[in-house]
Amino acid sequence: MVVQKENPVEVKRVDLLVVAGEPSGDQHAAICVRELKKRHPQWSICATGGPALEAAGAHLFINMMPFSAVGLMEVVSHYSRWKQLLRWLVEWVRVYQPKMVCLVDFPGFNLRFAKALYREHLSQKGGGSVKILGYIAPQIWAWKARRRFSMARWLDALAVIFPFEPAGFADTNLPVYFVGYPLLQQPNPFRYDPQGALLLLPGSRKSAVVRIFPLLQEVFQQLRKQHPSLQAVVPFPNEAVGAYLKAQAGDDITICSVSNVSVGFCGAVMSSGTASLQVAFAGIPGVVTYRANPITFFCGKRLVKVPYLSMANLLLQREAFPEILQNTPFQAIAIARQMNLFLSDPEPAHARFLEDAHRLTELLSVPPQQSLLDVIDTMMDECFLGLESKRG
Repeated sequence: MVVQKENPVEVKRVDLLVVAGEPSGDQHAAICVRELKKRHPQWSICATGGPALEAAGAHLFINMMPFSAVGLMEVVSHYSRWKQLLRWLVEWVRVYQPKMVCLVDFPGFNLRFAKALYREHLSQKGGGSVKILGYIAPQIWAWKARRRFSMARWLDALAVIFPFEPAGFADTNLPVYFVGYPLLQQPNPFRYDPQGALLLLPGSRKSAVVRIFPLLQEVFQQLRKQHPSLQAVVPFPNEAVGAYLKAQAGDDITICSVSNVSVGFCGAVMSSGTASLQVAFAGIPGVVTYRANPITFFCGKRLVKVPYLSMANLLLQREAFPEILQNTPFQAIAIARQMNLFLSDPEPAHARFLEDAHRLTELLSVPPQQSLLDVIDTMMDECFLGLESKRG
C-alpha cells in the first residue's frame, strides 16, 4: 500500500521531482536539494524519500524509508507494493507534469520508473515533456552491464560519483558526468582512537540489519573474552533501524544516531554500505561482513562479477579490509579472530589502514567535470527554453 505523507493535490506546480528509495540516497539527495533551494528559492521541489530530503526543503509526499529492501528474496516479497507505487508515481507525473525528475540510486525501482515514463510518453525521450536525470549509477561494472543501453534509451543524462564510471558508458549516446564523490565533501562522523570503542555498522536498511546485527553482537561478545573493557557503539541512520537496535542491544552496546557519534573507534565490523567507505577514509582497522537470505547470497555469488564486496577493496584492487561472509564456517569466530589481530597490535594496523585511507582519498579526489547542481541547472534551463519556444 502506498503511504502518503500528505495529499499531493496541495501541490500547484512542480519544477523538480526527486525519487530516493534508501537512506544513503536520501542523504545524498538532501545535500543537493538544500543547495538548490538556496540557488533557486522559487523552485517547487517534491520528493519521495526520507527525513533528510524533507529537512532540506523538499515537499515529501511519500516516505520511502520504511519500505527499503535489499536482496532478491526481500524484493520478491514486496513486489506488489513496489508495483503499486510505480503505477501511482507514473500517474502523479502525468497529473503534475514536473519539468524534471531526478532518480537517485535505487536502480531496481528507479530504472523501472524511467522505463514506465518512457512507455507512457511522459519523458522527453518517450515523446513527452519531462526530462530524466539519473544520479548515482548502478554498478554496471559488477553485473548487468547491458543495462547501460536501456539507460541510454530512457535517461536524458546521468551523474556519477566515481571517476572511472563515465568510461563504462562510452559506447552509448548517454551524456554521463562525473560530479564528485559526495562523502568527501561532508564531515566524517568517524575517527580513529586506539583506546576507543568498537564500531559496529549493520547497515541502513532494516531488512538487512535484522540479519546482520545478531552476528555483530556475537562478534562483540567473542572479542570481550580477550578485551574485557571493550565497549561497542552502533550508530543508526534512521529511526526505523534505531528502534530495532535499541530493542535488541544489551546494556554493553551503545546505540546512537550517526549525527550524535562523539567517540573515536579502535576498530570496526561492518556491512558493505556507504558507511564502510567513511570508516576507510578515517583509517580505522576493520572487517567487512554480510548476511543475506541464503537464496539471495547463492544467486549473488554467481551473478556478481567482482572480486570483492567492499567498495574500498574494489577501488584499491586488493582486500585491504578482510571480507568474512556467510559462507565462512563459524563466521562470528572468524571475524573476532581477525579483529583481535588488529586490536592486539594497534599501531601497525592503524598505519596500514591510514595509508589506504590516503590512497582512497586520492583516487576519489579527481576534480569533477561539473557539480550535480550545475548538471541540474543546465537541464532545467533546457526545460524552460523548451517551454518558451512552445509559447512562442
